[in-house]
Amino acid sequence: MAGRTVARTLTAAALTGLLAVSSANAAYAAGSPPGGGAVEDLIDLPDGFQPEGIAIDRRGTAYLGSLSDGDIYAADLRTGEGEVISEGPGTASAGLKVDRFGRLFVSGGPSGTARVIDSATGEVLATYQLATGAAFINDVVVTRDGAWFTNSQAAELYLLPIGPSGDLPDPDDIVTLPLTGQWVQQAGFNANGIAETTDKKALLVIQSATGTLFRVDPDRGDATVVDLGGTSLRFGDGLLVVGRTLYVVQNRLNQVAVIRLDAHGTSGSLVETLTSEDFDVPTTLAAYGSSLFLPNARFGSPPATGTDDDVVRIDR
Repeated sequence: MAGRTVARTLTAAALTGLLAVSSANAAYAAGSPPGGGAVEDLIDLPDGFQPEGIAIDRRGTAYLGSLSDGDIYAADLRTGEGEVISEGPGTASAGLKVDRFGRLFVSGGPSGTARVIDSATGEVLATYQLATGAAFINDVVVTRDGAWFTNSQAAELYLLPIGPSGDLPDPDDIVTLPLTGQWVQQAGFNANGIAETTDKKALLVIQSATGTLFRVDPDRGDATVVDLGGTSLRFGDGLLVVGRTLYVVQNRLNQVAVIRLDAHGTSGSLVETLTSEDFDVPTTLAAYGSSLFLPNARFGSPPATGTDDDVVRIDR
């Protein structure tokens, strides 16, 4: 167990509610879990779940997708307790993110689809066919423009545009953005993890086959290599940007590269490498307070051996 409590001093009983909300918001911004309290170091998942993606909402609920059948599992970070909230379609759920409306955007892997799920009810709100040819819809990031998805088998990104009021798009509104510029498609897995630059003007995409990080213009698709001073991001998978810090999960290396970026995402330098003895091929990560949570995908291990499917917490 690890975490920090949030101390509050109240000056008048009449201000209790207001100050509690204010303190919780300030604590979250500073890196502590809202409401204080500890969070679990290991969160067990159902046997054979085969997790890949993770998203965490402000309440401290983690959502995970199953590569096995697409189920969505929700777990309380403080207690470790959880349950399947949405049964999958029988195909994979890979990367996922939660937006401010409490909706989960789920990458559909080899099905070429994306799903939108109500995190409160588990209801599937929409399903979109993003690609019909070679496809592994791998990861997603939610920006002010909408939800961007990667395809590890094709040199293109997909945007589900979302209006200011949160309206989901019609299928005809899906934007397919070819990757151009310095992007060269390789054998194996290509576009994998995706994030947004600190200045919100571009996307960051890791090419797993080469361990190369690219900055992508969201209007033109022009991809340029991010200058990391020669640092290789071999086995690069999930990405997370917090302020000007980029976290890159290197799955089969069982580690997380911590990179200090410039605000535009054009260059950066490796400042630290994080690891844990509990890592077993983690794929991606999400932040909550001062912690990072990573699902162990255990690639290469039999899917139904013991109770080893879990989520690992580390300090960030």
